[in-house]
Amino acid sequence: MSQAAAPVLYGKYQLLELLARGGMAEVFKAKSHGVEGFEKVLVIKRILPELSENPRFVEMFINEAKIAVTLSHANIVQVFDLGRADECYFIAMEYVAGYDLATVLTRGRKIGRPLPQELAVYVVSELAKGLDYAHRRRDAQQRQLHIVHRDVSPQNVLVSFEGEVKLTDFGIAKAALAMEENTDAGVLKGKYAYM
Repeated sequence: MSQAAAPVLYGKYQLLELLARGGMAEVFKAKSHGVEGFEKVLVIKRILPELSENPRFVEMFINEAKIAVTLSHANIVQVFDLGRADECYFIAMEYVAGYDLATVLTRGRKIGRPLPQELAVYVVSELAKGLDYAHRRRDAQQRQLHIVHRDVSPQNVLVSFEGEVKLTDFGIAKAALAMEENTDAGVLKGKYAYM
């Protein structure tokens, strides 16, 4: 599906527009339909078909959904659904109308207007609220999960047109109570420049 292609039905969702394609997944603006004309715009993040047969990657993707769905905070993108269609797993999540912080920073530099200090402080403050919430989150037995995002970078920070700041992509997040350790000894996860 190209960015200008006609909508495509994908499971119970309608894919409207390709937003991004990375090395592991692609992200679409999509729509959910319900009874009586109910519609909701959201995002579908699906594993690339060539990675859908990789059990370790599929497990990491499912873990991302399981961690993120437990988080309900104004500064974290909400996850609604984990599913499988056309032999590929996908995550349905909140659509944030706006730009990622990397785009905002790049456009500002191009026109000679870097991010004002007050706005930078605001963005970092909002991110800190979401990260603190995730780290303090408790499971059903009231055990603290100690969720660590491990990839806080401008590409994973969304800034809405209304001024909301939301953290996304818990793909390499780690919860202390996770059943399996996903970091091998001596292996770093995340973007080196933001660690």
